[in-house]
Amino acid sequence: MHCLGFLFIIFTFGCMQKHFLLLAILALALLSCKSQTSEKMTHKYTNDLVNETSPYLLQHAHNPVNWKAWNDETLAEAKDSNKLLLISVGYAACHWCHVMEHESFEDSLVAQVMNDNFINVKVDREERPDVDQVYMNAVQLMTGSGGWPLNVIALPDGRPVWGGTYFKKKDWMNVLAQISELYDKSPQELVEYANKLEEGIKSMDLVALNTDEASFKKENLSDAVKKWSESFDEKKGGLNRAPKFMMPNNYHFLMRYAYQNDNNQLLEFVNTTLTQMAYGGIYDQIGGGFSRYSVDDKWHVPHFEKMLYDNAQLVSLYSDAYLLTKNELYKTTVYETLAFVERELMNNDGIFYSSLDADSLDEQNELEEGAFYVWQKDTLKQLLGTDFDVFSDYYNINNYGLWEKGNYVLIRKDGDEDIVKKHDISIDELNQKKASWKEMLLSEREKRSRPRLDDKSLTSWNALMLKGYLDAYRVFGEDRFLKTAEKNASFIINKQLREDGGLYHSYKDGKSTINGYLEDYSTTIDAFVTLYENTFNEKWLNTARDLTNYAFDHFHDDNNKMFYFTSDEDASLVTRNVEYRDNVIPASNSIMAKNLFKLYHYYDNEAYAKTAKTMLNNVSTEMQNYPSSFSNWLDLMLNYTNDYYEVAISGDDAFRKVQELNTHYLPNKLLAASEAENKMPLLLNRYNDDDTMIYVCVNKACKLPVSDVKEALKLINK
Repeated sequence: MHCLGFLFIIFTFGCMQKHFLLLAILALALLSCKSQTSEKMTHKYTNDLVNETSPYLLQHAHNPVNWKAWNDETLAEAKDSNKLLLISVGYAACHWCHVMEHESFEDSLVAQVMNDNFINVKVDREERPDVDQVYMNAVQLMTGSGGWPLNVIALPDGRPVWGGTYFKKKDWMNVLAQISELYDKSPQELVEYANKLEEGIKSMDLVALNTDEASFKKENLSDAVKKWSESFDEKKGGLNRAPKFMMPNNYHFLMRYAYQNDNNQLLEFVNTTLTQMAYGGIYDQIGGGFSRYSVDDKWHVPHFEKMLYDNAQLVSLYSDAYLLTKNELYKTTVYETLAFVERELMNNDGIFYSSLDADSLDEQNELEEGAFYVWQKDTLKQLLGTDFDVFSDYYNINNYGLWEKGNYVLIRKDGDEDIVKKHDISIDELNQKKASWKEMLLSEREKRSRPRLDDKSLTSWNALMLKGYLDAYRVFGEDRFLKTAEKNASFIINKQLREDGGLYHSYKDGKSTINGYLEDYSTTIDAFVTLYENTFNEKWLNTARDLTNYAFDHFHDDNNKMFYFTSDEDASLVTRNVEYRDNVIPASNSIMAKNLFKLYHYYDNEAYAKTAKTMLNNVSTEMQNYPSSFSNWLDLMLNYTNDYYEVAISGDDAFRKVQELNTHYLPNKLLAASEAENKMPLLLNRYNDDDTMIYVCVNKACKLPVSDVKEALKLINK
């Protein structure tokens, strides 16, 4: 019954003695009417996405496009209606996704064409990386490139027939008209094309079992690094091109390789890269944390979205870089980045959110990329007063730091020692000024309209950040870093781990959803092994083993010994992918292979060892040709080409000696420790009441135990 009809009944019902009862009923009715109609009164359009939890999907819930979420019901509707699927993939922090929404998806004429001819599906690529990967592969086959927004038209059965990325309104309308007409008049042409494209998609991520005997040699690594180095930007760091992505795992491997091979030139390149990234506008000089990438070749103007996964891996990278170099810039970068994460991407329960948008409202109340972060010179002069001259030299309020429309993106070019010398001040004075500047400008910036927050929490990205905190704890010894890590690990155990031993992928508003992907298992296993190495609580190691065994049961391909990205319990897509090439986040298979390598040492499980070696052997040929896309695999190969140490410490003073050992950069070791008798293979029969002993072993061959950490370090070679 409509609300107005219900109110009419109330007014004509009863007598005066029921006056107060009627008033109460009337109040309830009005509240009911308000709740039922406020949505329609506020928004002209509402579609099915209003029932979703993803912030990205909710951003499109009031488009005139009749968007639907990716689910069985939507796919069944496409088949029943024999309509083409229009699949649009993006994410909440994506600038060009917002642009296309404003230009096309908010336009009623465009929406009418889409609604009349297609079943329109919006996909959050972070919630559904499996869907994203299938259609990204299709677009890359069709066009040679990809990106977001990702727009694909598919047959009612989901097989793609056309795709691209961002389109202006006119071009988008033309495409829709042409494909609709073709489907109406010659549908068989699209079916034939879909058949061919399907074959191509299925062949893209095939990994054949390498039956040749595994033989990993140092020359394989040196040849790969030599080929890779041809594209290095020795002056500005990173690769010699624009845009520039940070790719933390690339530099983690190159740093380790340089150290273990005494390659000072390569180490200098890594340090140049890390310094220039920390100096650049890609790093938030006021609030800490990194944006996703820079559009130029000097790390200056970022694509302003801030992603949890970037910052998580960069904390790990800069922590290890500090351990190796003792460069204070790296320590500052870690501490400021973690401060940013805690301030803007973490809730009180220790759960990490996904991202901050690139766009925010400018002074004209319009969405503008980077509006929250950039500065005008006059504003800075007014705020800084007499400090402006020093500040402008330090952060380049000049042609070097100018972006567009009179806006400056703060960027460093010179070291502190150069600024101190130029302005005749002490280093202490400069440090005081910097702290004052950051506090003042951060406070001023908080008055601006903030970028939108994607407040869903992904298991895989939380695991990466969990590991970042653990690496920071290992290097800097801050107990609060460990407490944050343990809090987040408890979230994964209590909310994301199911009773059947599997993981959920996403969490929002108190609800865990979406069956986990291999990335959730591989990153969580890695994080829990790292948590064991920092606490020596075997609960975390045993949980890592249990998750590994679950992955074998539901993701493993017995034919090629790799792992599928999706579980065997998930609905089938066009193809079942094997993610094995490293990207901004390392491939789930490369992380899994490294996990198996470590867990073999902890549990003496030969099946783990054999699988890890086979997986690496499967990709060994391709990684020689494209080393930058296999950096995590190359890191694993270092474990085979150089000695890899099992360090077991047993005795009353074990944990203190672990902390002393951790003050050294030792990338080719794993740790086991106990202050009491322990039945773990690495610790069995090694407890001594009289002294704490350190056992250094390679391939189950152990040197004589020592009690002094300095002596143990002599037994561990690069």
